[in-house]
Amino acid sequence: MGYQTPDLQQRQQAAAAAKKAMLEKFKAAASDPTIAERQAARAAMHEARLARAAEREAARKVREAELAAQRAAQAAREAELAAQAQREADDAAARAEAEKAEAEAALATEQKAARDARYAARKAAKKKRRRGY
Repeated sequence: MGYQTPDLQQRQQAAAAAKKAMLEKFKAAASDPTIAERQAARAAMHEARLARAAEREAARKVREAELAAQRAAQAAREAELAAQAQREADDAAARAEAEKAEAEAALATEQKAARDARYAARKAAKKKRRRGY
């Protein structure tokens, strides 16, 4: 090797000096008040962010609850309208059934009257034939 190559002891001393310098630099940075202020500011920003996120989540839950209430009210209105339509349809069907039954009764009455008139006419004609008119 050459005369320029440092020996082991010199390399070890240089490494120890570098480590010591790094440690001193770290200690100086750790005791620096501006770093503590920046960390406090970061922590405050983080807390504010968390608070805003919690507020947004609470507002979202309130909106979801309002929407659910609106959907429930809408469903109730639709159910009421459907029930009313069903009642009206049932009433219309009952009226139609009653009208049909009434029409059938009237038809039966008319048919019976016509049948009775034919029967009476036959009897009268038979009676007339027997008497010889």
